[in-house]
Amino acid sequence: MQAILTKIIDQLPESKRETAKIWLFGFFKIPMLFWLRPKVIEMSDKRCVVYMPLNRRSKNHLNSMYFAALAAGADCAAGFMAMMLIQKSGHKVSLSFKDFHADFHKRAESGVYFTCDQGEEIQAFVEQVLESGERMNLPVRVQATCPDKLGDEPVVDFTLTLSLKKKS
Repeated sequence: MQAILTKIIDQLPESKRETAKIWLFGFFKIPMLFWLRPKVIEMSDKRCVVYMPLNRRSKNHLNSMYFAALAAGADCAAGFMAMMLIQKSGHKVSLSFKDFHADFHKRAESGVYFTCDQGEEIQAFVEQVLESGERMNLPVRVQATCPDKLGDEPVVDFTLTLSLKKKS
């Protein structure tokens, strides 16, 4: 099944591949991600940008983005970057988040871009975890912005503690 899905994803235009991977991961492992339909805007070894649309699925009674959708977007930006870097290592690593902190500045009243710029740091961390074999933690920052309404001004600053351990 995985081989078939990989072949299908490889046929997609490059700009759609990462989004398809998130949707498939969501469909099989985290249904809320599939339901919210985030889109990968940028994915590189240095940076991951995920877009979460403000729509019926993601908004609250105030017509701003619901807390759970904001949390899912931050999780997606940090977690997907770490997953990509772990896959590139060729090793099996257990990934989880140990804790989650959010500083809310304004309401997200339009689609939100979640940006994680710590790719190089996460890559070095993955290598460190692989060498040690021990569970280790790294705080990862994700910034959420609503460019349509507020430009580059952050609506939420997240810190998620990435917890990794090499699988035996």
